[in-house]
Amino acid sequence: MDITIHTTALPHDDPDAALVFYRDILGFEVRSDVGQGAMRWITVGPAGRPDTSILLAPPAVDPGITEDERRTITEMMAKGTYGWILLATPDLDATFEKVRAAGAEVVQEPTEQPYGIRDCAFRDPAGNLIRIQELR
Repeated sequence: MDITIHTTALPHDDPDAALVFYRDILGFEVRSDVGQGAMRWITVGPAGRPDTSILLAPPAVDPGITEDERRTITEMMAKGTYGWILLATPDLDATFEKVRAAGAEVVQEPTEQPYGIRDCAFRDPAGNLIRIQELR
């Protein structure tokens, strides 16, 4: 079998803030931006890598989700426990400094982990955990 990861999804609660974070701070290119207001679906991804994308989507818009589930999703997003993603870079220190200097919420400075990777962590404007590990 030949299967790849094409797109993963993260929730957003402010599409304009999400665009600033993913496009302007992380340097991702915008692949699509559809909808209006808070009901926008924005696809971003690493420049020059059209095979990998992140879909930034309004949370809990599925009509099959109950009001209680919507409330739980909103609460989890506010705590930063709903969405997360792992990214990678060859220069973790420079990436960390650029993202921190842009004002992103730092969760963890670059750290050598006991399980063999070096990484750092931020929260995006919606509270999603963004871990960035160093490529070795």
